[in-house]
Amino acid sequence: MDEIEHKYMEVNGQKLHVAETGKGSLVVVFLYGFPEIWYSWRHQMVGAAQAGFRAIAPDYRGYGLSDPPPEPEKTTYSDFVSDLLAILDAMSISKIFLVAKDFGVRIASLFVLLHKDRASGIITLGVPFTPRSRPSFTQSLPEGCYVLRWQEPGRAEAEFSCFDAKTVVRKIYILFSKPEIPTAPEGIEIMDLVDQSSPLPSWFTEEDLAMYGSLYEKSGFSTALRVPYRSLYEEFNISNLRIEVPGLMIIGERDYSLKFPGLEDYIRSGRVKASIPNLEMISFPEGTHFFQEQLPET
Repeated sequence: MDEIEHKYMEVNGQKLHVAETGKGSLVVVFLYGFPEIWYSWRHQMVGAAQAGFRAIAPDYRGYGLSDPPPEPEKTTYSDFVSDLLAILDAMSISKIFLVAKDFGVRIASLFVLLHKDRASGIITLGVPFTPRSRPSFTQSLPEGCYVLRWQEPGRAEAEFSCFDAKTVVRKIYILFSKPEIPTAPEGIEIMDLVDQSSPLPSWFTEEDLAMYGSLYEKSGFSTALRVPYRSLYEEFNISNLRIEVPGLMIIGERDYSLKFPGLEDYIRSGRVKASIPNLEMISFPEGTHFFQEQLPET
């Protein structure tokens, strides 16, 4: 990863980390999900640079190499969108292509909706743009679903505190690589679904795990639990929730996200195009939730 440079900048009162490679005039910004960091996009960043693009992967406040916010429990999606805009302004970047996965899709979509003149296109992995998150979404999930469990203040903190950061990431990567939504029976915590003998996914090395573990040891999980899990119903003052820039959705057929109630039908039926009409979709039969790390050459 010697091709990737690292810089820090003060924006919105936070010292944020940005990974960057490539010298092209066209800029691609990569936004990750949980429990990822800038490193999740290492393969795509190098590939984009080799193709003539300038590739950028910021760490959100409270994630990776960026400093934690002074009050993690008050962090919002709006903060992440505002930070992205401030980073681009500080780097004198006027327009970008966005590539996002998991909850990063929401950040990318909000950025496009709020700053239409700054985006040329959007690529999403795993989940599509959905105009709003509603309480009915979580009400339809089983009680033991990880989303519901981790929304409860203090529950995930207590669960994660039983392990070091590296073990927490290891367990989550194993769980999230499976085709089923991680769900625990009553009396069992999510972390207990993975025992110590369970192997890592074949494409995720011990060196990769060490990188994640060291950075989550630094940042902790406070901000990561606030955004995304405890900020799902944040309201935004956006009247037009239609994305007009060209979009591409990449679907991994073994991504557990497709099992969330109504999501697969929303995609397959084409209803997603009501919100992003200029959308193309491609799918990969073996793709999991971590498609970009699992199959980087695809």
